[in-house]
Amino acid sequence: MTAPPIRVLLADDSALARGLLRGFLEADGGFQVVGEACHGREAVEMVLALRPDLVTMDLEMPVMGGLEAIAEIMASKAVPILVVSSVADAANAYAAVAKGAVDVVSKPSLDPDEQRDFVAKARLVSKIPVITHVRALRVGAPTVEAPPPRSQPALPVELAAASGRAFFIASSTGGPQALAHLLARLPADFPCPVLVAQHIADGFAAGMADWLGSLTALPVRLATQGDLVAPGIIYVAPSERHLAVTHSRRLTLLERQSKDVYRPSCDALLESGAAVFGRRAVGIILTGMGRDGASGMAAIKEAGGTTIAQDEASSVIYGMNRVAVEQGAVDRVLALDAIAAAMAELAGRNG
Repeated sequence: MTAPPIRVLLADDSALARGLLRGFLEADGGFQVVGEACHGREAVEMVLALRPDLVTMDLEMPVMGGLEAIAEIMASKAVPILVVSSVADAANAYAAVAKGAVDVVSKPSLDPDEQRDFVAKARLVSKIPVITHVRALRVGAPTVEAPPPRSQPALPVELAAASGRAFFIASSTGGPQALAHLLARLPADFPCPVLVAQHIADGFAAGMADWLGSLTALPVRLATQGDLVAPGIIYVAPSERHLAVTHSRRLTLLERQSKDVYRPSCDALLESGAAVFGRRAVGIILTGMGRDGASGMAAIKEAGGTTIAQDEASSVIYGMNRVAVEQGAVDRVLALDAIAAAMAELAGRNG
């Protein structure tokens, strides 16, 4: 029996943009565009009337912008929302994630690869249970104020590079929400570096880093070639390259290959962490689709490091983390709320 088509509402003030998205989805054959909204207020009304399976949402629109529309939709009739935005508006795109949107993609061009990526993302997002997604983000979430000053001076870089632990986080779909929840709970004096590989559309990593930096007391930086891995800094991998660490404890950005399915690669980051930090590496794998990160978690475990996976109940998608658990690469399976405390406890150990 053929599955029914995925019913989609397109929200964008540009008729050209809506036409492109409609063409991409209808060419796939698995979607039905049930409505087009020219602004956020119309999108809210059409969600209630049409009950689509998925909404694609622009952010800059007249009458009501996408951010406000997302908040209203998630409060009245929750539906999976995929933000389709320009890279120039990346910071607002992740503010949309905080309001309940599931994921973010750049506005696709006529390039076949971009078209294929957009359709695949739309199909994936349409299947995510957003009630669970919103609850997981909001329940117990901290009220984030301006980051407090560090209660103690940072450790010298040389000390962290020589003997301290380093934390390596892998995440994909649902990851920005999970990262926001997790990183906001780390103390201002967290003494170890944290390196993050989050699957993300090209051009959006800097906006996500800025957004995460507004939520945590620790500085968040987009990783750049040659940076020395320093304590108390969160490094976010760009999507255009893969992030790894070298034996001199510096960041290196690796060229993507045409065969690379995931960007940036979680395995590349975690495997380098295992090779460089050994038993002092801590691997953490969060929510996400696919199997990226499982091999890297296994490498850290084999090197004598510690591995933690987000549990199924708190995951938007129990995929990457499930694979790592099933392969025996995980020491501890924890709810998202418990991972920050485990990180703080591990950071305080000398052994």
